[in-house]
Amino acid sequence: MVPRLGPSNRTAMQPLQLDDLVQLARADRTGPAPVLPLASLDTLWLQVTGTVCNLACRHCFITCGPKNFSHPFMTLDQVRDAVTEAVEHGVREFYFTGGEPFMHPDIYEMIALCLDHGPLSILTNGVLIDKKSATRLREIFDASRYSFDLRVSLDGTTPAQNDPIRGRGTFDQIVEGVRNLAEAGLNPVLTVTEVEGATEAGREAFRDLLVGLGLTKPRMKFLAPFRIGREERRGGGYESHERLVESDLVEGEAEALQCSTCRMVTAKGAYPCPILVEVDEARMGDTLADAMKPIALSHPACWTCHVEGVTCRT
Repeated sequence: MVPRLGPSNRTAMQPLQLDDLVQLARADRTGPAPVLPLASLDTLWLQVTGTVCNLACRHCFITCGPKNFSHPFMTLDQVRDAVTEAVEHGVREFYFTGGEPFMHPDIYEMIALCLDHGPLSILTNGVLIDKKSATRLREIFDASRYSFDLRVSLDGTTPAQNDPIRGRGTFDQIVEGVRNLAEAGLNPVLTVTEVEGATEAGREAFRDLLVGLGLTKPRMKFLAPFRIGREERRGGGYESHERLVESDLVEGEAEALQCSTCRMVTAKGAYPCPILVEVDEARMGDTLADAMKPIALSHPACWTCHVEGVTCRT
């Protein structure tokens, strides 16, 4: 039998401790993967620019870049259809990702479309956010009846830390985008992928950076890397035992996992979550309706969500 993992006081979406990881490595991992029902469609993710991006970050789990057209841009009609269908299923919030969403020529029409129905968050590298676009985003923020948020990705507090991961010169470009948002009166969330591990001192350095850019109430989100795509080539992939089996999930974890209440739509169809859009077997069908069914947590990336307590939403 596979032992139930984690100390008795571990709650859903808390990272596992070292002793638990050692136990996992020694356990029999041959059981079936957990099956997770879709409890409700709370969150709709839209991969508006597909895998097309102005950067080619070394840790990108879906290998986005200027030359990756595996998932092309979504059309405005495709976004409208997905949003309309999601509203019929009671969706509560929307997320835009890519690629780089601000590369899309219809991005502002897409923003307006979603904000007619619910809160919207956009994941961006910030490079394309100049003073003019920051001002326009502030106008949208002020006019919207729902919350409108931006998440800007950065992977170091200096060019020496960030640029080897995101590309030469990107630190200065991203910081300028954050500064433009701050000057426009917006307070973005800084998203950091912990490719080199994290320390409290390192997190304080990010806080200091944001305060220095004019954000008096800095917001940050630290994420574990997913060892697929470019990250697999950069730092190595998953070990053979790093797969979920039925007994792994602790009490309440099934409900806490984002894929129990979200789906992703791209120009190529519907997927369980933003992590698996380049995994062919994860494709659930052509439309959102095809994805309103249970999924098996059988991909190695599901292991990271379980072990690290990952959630993309909050």
